[in-house]
Amino acid sequence: MLRSKSRVARYAALVAGAALVLSACGGGGEGDGEGGGQTGQAFAECDANPNECNSAPADQLQDGGEVTMAIEKNIPNWNLTSSEGNVFESSMVLKGVLPSTFISQPDLTFKMNEDVLESAEQTNDDPQTIVYKINQDAVWSDGTPISADDFIYNWKVQNSRDCPDCAVATTAGYEQVKSVEGSDNGKTVTVTFDKPFTDWQQLWESGDPIYPAHIAAEHGDLNTPKGLKSAFEWFSKNVPDYSAGPFKIENFENDKSVTLVPNEKYWGEKPKLDRVIFRIITEAAQEPTALANNEVQVIYPQPQVDLVSQVRNIPNVSSYIGLGLTWEHFDFNLDTPALKDKALRQALFTAVDREALINGTVGQFTDKVKPLNSNNFMPQQEGYEDVISQTGQGAGDIEKAKQILTDAGYKVEGGKLMDPDGKAVPQLRIRYTTGNQIRQDSCELFAQSAKELGVNVKVEPTDDLGGTLESGDYDVMVFAWVASPYPFANAFQNWTTGQGNNFGNYSNKQVDKLLGEAVSETDRQEAISKVNEANKIMAEDAYVLPLYQKPTFIAAYDNIANIRNNSTLDGPVYNIGEWGLRAG
Repeated sequence: MLRSKSRVARYAALVAGAALVLSACGGGGEGDGEGGGQTGQAFAECDANPNECNSAPADQLQDGGEVTMAIEKNIPNWNLTSSEGNVFESSMVLKGVLPSTFISQPDLTFKMNEDVLESAEQTNDDPQTIVYKINQDAVWSDGTPISADDFIYNWKVQNSRDCPDCAVATTAGYEQVKSVEGSDNGKTVTVTFDKPFTDWQQLWESGDPIYPAHIAAEHGDLNTPKGLKSAFEWFSKNVPDYSAGPFKIENFENDKSVTLVPNEKYWGEKPKLDRVIFRIITEAAQEPTALANNEVQVIYPQPQVDLVSQVRNIPNVSSYIGLGLTWEHFDFNLDTPALKDKALRQALFTAVDREALINGTVGQFTDKVKPLNSNNFMPQQEGYEDVISQTGQGAGDIEKAKQILTDAGYKVEGGKLMDPDGKAVPQLRIRYTTGNQIRQDSCELFAQSAKELGVNVKVEPTDDLGGTLESGDYDVMVFAWVASPYPFANAFQNWTTGQGNNFGNYSNKQVDKLLGEAVSETDRQEAISKVNEANKIMAEDAYVLPLYQKPTFIAAYDNIANIRNNSTLDGPVYNIGEWGLRAG
């Protein structure tokens, strides 16, 4: 099971990462567009008030209207719990359709979904027990109540035991659950853990939503692995004609668009909009033109200098650059013989000048971006602690880097670095995603700094980031992780021995112990302490060098209210049911 788990965890993280790497953009008007990145008036308060900016109450919104948003990928798979379907664009389309327990907020916290749940509480520490009270009025669009059966079905396909052949996006937390039981006519759900799970709010949350058990049962026997797999695959292949959100899918045109209309069975506040259309535009360069022509009213592509400049000149459009849970980094492949030596890794990272790298890339369109000094927490999150600065890594200190090598027995002869055994350090390859100019520039800067140490680094693109990482066909790689507001499960999957996201095969027994304990803590502060202790060890081991939080970029017409940036996996559609057009 570890092999399957590793594969799907890697795929999910990379797909989500690539989606956000290729999405974010901004618009024109008044504002400090040359500095932080906000232009126009709609998002003027988003730095100070990320969860409420651009708000308007329902009585200030017109009844009806439609909003079209660009997305950059087609949707070949409709099952977000599957490894193949766990794609950012698909998640955005289904955010207003599928129910969930918790929703990630723009300030990088999470909030209980009050439309679906009346409460969610930990009622016991040993064994850890969580009790969910489902809203008595919550129903699927065919009138079937949302119940414990839905929680049980989704747990079964993701716990790695009941459906071992279900290729799920993640088993994190679900595999630690001993039982899921219903009472109160299915409106109370009691979850008991074999082993505590610190990030229990991550289960059935908006990035991993709930699918209807009664429909699953129509397509498989939910008491057998084969039947569970059959239902799981049915959800993957079929456009949802069910909903338990404010919207339902009216129409899907392959490679063109997805149209949402209000779900008349929704028990919460009804949407003001008549429809939301997701238009598929796979070339990000086309999005500013589509926005300027009012073919779309919202875009969310990757901020590149030219693209940002174009959007900022569009009348009646506001834009905003945000920083969130997507972070760029250099990783070493520890299967590369030369890189097994910690001193060489430390020296190479110490020679990297992160300030210069930022100034030469993303710093060209925003001054918000600063060097990131943790690989598990973002500066906006509780628990953030600088563990990098004290190591000197990322400082661009060539002399210190040379001293590290000298102390370890390295010498430079004829411009080439010789290892302690007198052998030349071989050429290394650093790889980046084809077509990503920012990453290419970052790799060139890495190669230049390494050259000053006598190390030759070849810069190579890859058109298959996931496959290249999976196969280990690199010595150094630059890419991004998209984290969630649940840092403990992230840390365990990314850095412990043999886990799915640990592409470079980093292994440290002390780190394994600390992160294993952190992910199973019932005391959050103790979990934070253990993760930061592990962070310090990892920083000293110089396996990964955090570079910066990757900017996200939203642009929208000024007449759209209650839409705002959300630099998490939930994206700007986290509150899609509240969107509306300003009256007048």
